[in-house]
Amino acid sequence: MANLPAPVKDIQFIADEVLDLTGHYQKLGVHEDIDVETFMTIVDEASKFLHENAGPLNRQADEQACRHAGDTVTTPDGFKALYQAYCEAGWASLDGDPEYGGQGLSYWLQLILGELNTYYCPGWSNYPGLTHGARELIEHFAPDALKQQYLPQLTTGEWTGTMCLTEPHCGTDLGLVNTAAKPIGDDMYEITGTKIFITSGEHDLADNIIHLVLARLPDAPKGTKGISLFLVPKFMPNAEGAVGERNSLAAASIEHKMGLNGSATCVMNFDQAKGYLIGAGNDGLKIMFTMMNGARLNTGIQGLSATQASYENALAYAKDRLQMRSATGPKMPNKPADPIIVHADVRRMLLTQKAFAEGNRAMAYFVGQKIEVIKHSQDPEAVQQAEQLLAFLTPIIKAFLTEVAMEATNHGIQVYGGHGYIREHGQEQWHRDAKIFTLYEGTTGIQALDLTGRKMLQMQKGQLGEIADIIQDFINQTDTPLNDQLQSYLDMWHEVTGEIVQRAMQNPDEVGAASVDYLMLSGYVILGYFWARMYAAAEQNKGNLGADFYRGKLKTAVFYFHKILPRCQALKATILTGAESLMDIAEGEF
Repeated sequence: MANLPAPVKDIQFIADEVLDLTGHYQKLGVHEDIDVETFMTIVDEASKFLHENAGPLNRQADEQACRHAGDTVTTPDGFKALYQAYCEAGWASLDGDPEYGGQGLSYWLQLILGELNTYYCPGWSNYPGLTHGARELIEHFAPDALKQQYLPQLTTGEWTGTMCLTEPHCGTDLGLVNTAAKPIGDDMYEITGTKIFITSGEHDLADNIIHLVLARLPDAPKGTKGISLFLVPKFMPNAEGAVGERNSLAAASIEHKMGLNGSATCVMNFDQAKGYLIGAGNDGLKIMFTMMNGARLNTGIQGLSATQASYENALAYAKDRLQMRSATGPKMPNKPADPIIVHADVRRMLLTQKAFAEGNRAMAYFVGQKIEVIKHSQDPEAVQQAEQLLAFLTPIIKAFLTEVAMEATNHGIQVYGGHGYIREHGQEQWHRDAKIFTLYEGTTGIQALDLTGRKMLQMQKGQLGEIADIIQDFINQTDTPLNDQLQSYLDMWHEVTGEIVQRAMQNPDEVGAASVDYLMLSGYVILGYFWARMYAAAEQNKGNLGADFYRGKLKTAVFYFHKILPRCQALKATILTGAESLMDIAEGEF
């Protein structure tokens, strides 16, 4: 199985030449010492570390998987040593608060580290990824005493974290949560209930696991308004802050899954486990959304990583595999056949993967920048704009990036042909592993309903808001040969949005009927904007990355506009057919 280096040059191009990381930090007034050289040195070192230590474990972790016995989960061979080396090298604490042992570097670098973790070994990536989210939530919402007790170990990676939402009888509808929390004095509670699909709920990588658990207080109102959030450690810390006695919680089992087998997905039983309230009672869901929104962005980036890995593997194979001759005559007459990269359809599959990987990276990093604006900017208008953008783009990032990852990894298998279906080359694993990214943190349909029902109809009042204004400003202020097409698709997006709003006023089912198609149309248009930005940046290139690199960017942008963006026409057509053909069939007629 290939363990190919991550595309560090592409990361540099987006960060420096498209999104101007130096100007970004100077404007924010933070991390001003992080110039392009420093930023890319850190990225390059992270890539080298993971290429050497995580990449070689990927196939083995998939085949060996996690093992459950009693109340113990053993991770695949090599993960424990990898995790220890990862923490000792300082990667776990990259953007952590120095007060708790962190390095105080940028959130954007942490985002890229998560991308690289998944690129090299997706089954491994969730262990540090969820810990980062748990740490951020505790930093924002926990009382000082809990911060002092738990953040130092979570920041350095000595302890890991989870989030425990789903129960056997409820998934996305968290209003049905019935895990119980009983106050027992001294600001402590007993937590009783069962949670399922808990990523990293039990493992052997760290000395302690800190669970963030949604549960109900005795007098809680029904539904989502009656949910509270609790910190429940696997081991209670002793007076010195070290691991003490075992709490009354355990993994009852682990799930046997389609993919991502190196990641432990647990059924967790809490049996009067001791825990602490975070925030006010009944505010748990609102607080947990902080971690869930970060997880949605990170899940989208996991989809991006799978797309990139699939492309890199398929490209290497296509350059090496000899089969048939080019339609325009032999390209390598001294060999018995030409490499399959000469064939038009193979190029279609490769360029589709390339266009998704590189364009989606720009979209994800743009959102990462907006999170940093929210964290650090002193400009209230900039913060408000960033919050509006983040609210609108988060479901698109999560769903679009993961859905096209399924397409990309399928193309990767097709490039390999029959060799893609067997395990030897590792290509089929990327398809299996990527599937869960479309389900994490809410399915594609749930993300689409969030976009159309909550964001577009409720928050945006039927308007596209800040992102459309940004695209329009780009078209007005920048001259590229792609602008006329981008304008036509932006106009289409406005038109379709208005039509959905008008129809929804007459029939609420119109929202659900249009939602997934609308999300995908939105993703394609936004991705078109980022490819136009990359085209402009490549035209004005700094010359640092090589002439072939910049020409490749220009030509991939044209490919995207010619071969992928026109999908919006079909999506518009399906949206405008409305809800009737979906809702007119009775249950007995299925």
